[in-house]
Amino acid sequence: MCGGVRFEVDEPPVGASWCHCTRCQRRTGVAASAQASIVPGSLRLLQGEELIGYFKPADRGWWKGFCTACGAQLWSRPPDDDQRKSVRFGAFDSDPGVRPSYRQFVAYAASWDSIPDDGLPRYPERAP
Repeated sequence: MCGGVRFEVDEPPVGASWCHCTRCQRRTGVAASAQASIVPGSLRLLQGEELIGYFKPADRGWWKGFCTACGAQLWSRPPDDDQRKSVRFGAFDSDPGVRPSYRQFVAYAASWDSIPDDGLPRYPERAP
């Protein structure tokens, strides 16, 4: 958002999804978060490494990367693998080149927003 963190993804994303978990709702302020799964190691930081902070859930959930200067959500990653990331659609400067193909954690969907009838597969928890 502030431009302090800049990155590029060297390979096309391998997939994308919508996440309806309460953690994503609270982190983004919206009912669901769209993210693109990328090839491990394909994200290259161009600037702002010192600005990247992580929220580390106590339950071994995926760490949430954000810019400490402006709070922009960047990506999430498993706690044991810093090369594997899911980049938030809003963190891309242009079209990520992929569209969400499923919805996960719909058991926790926001009560104040209905999930659209878009034909995407729905999973109550993490997608298989």
